[in-house]
Amino acid sequence: MGFRLNLPSRILLLHLTLLSVTTWSESARVFTIVNSCDQTIWPAITPGENFSGGGFKLKPGHSIVFKAPVDWSGRIWGRTGCKFDKTGTGSCETGSCGSNLKCSTSGKQPASLAEFTLSSVDFYDVSLVDGFNLPMTVNPVNGTGNCTVAGCVADLTLRCPAELAVKSKGRVISCRSACDVFDTDEYCCRGVYGNPSTCRPTHYSKIFKKACPTAYSYAYDDPTSIFTCSGSDYVISFCSYRKKPVGT
Repeated sequence: MGFRLNLPSRILLLHLTLLSVTTWSESARVFTIVNSCDQTIWPAITPGENFSGGGFKLKPGHSIVFKAPVDWSGRIWGRTGCKFDKTGTGSCETGSCGSNLKCSTSGKQPASLAEFTLSSVDFYDVSLVDGFNLPMTVNPVNGTGNCTVAGCVADLTLRCPAELAVKSKGRVISCRSACDVFDTDEYCCRGVYGNPSTCRPTHYSKIFKKACPTAYSYAYDDPTSIFTCSGSDYVISFCSYRKKPVGT
């Protein structure tokens, strides 16, 4: 004869089940990563335990969905021009995190970067402080609060100053930061320039900011570049100005 719960026990079990579902929904954020570029990209995420180990291939017009716990804090960026073998070993033209498909370290500059700190109030931004390789946006969905779309829809490779440009086969594939190129305290916001009062916008950061008003252009570009939202899911889109996703 099978085991049966009495009515109070069944009510308690139902209550615990509903509580478990509610706790999961409140402690997770849904991340949808969309490739609207006209080329295959290899998104990278650190830490990547909830994101396919930190790296994967995403074809043009495709998207992929993940869930992250509410205490997750990390970064997402795109890699281009990658070649990986069956073991996941290879290299990328931009955004490389070494020789691995699945990233455990940050990507090599220059790379457009989305940053998240999830909590009861989420903080998020798109940063070009380390340079630019792909247009990308972060779009909060169904959240409450400020919940502004952050990011850069412009293709800065088309307007990158020659002294910052990285080229491959005669075309610009990414745009370095002035800090990366010139390595001075002023451009890198360090030394006497290591605080909001002395670290100011430069000629180069102003080029980035004019093209991408809701992205970080230098280290202390906080007021117009970092956003908050509560209880939101997120759509991270690459090259969203080009076309809408057509498949998953």
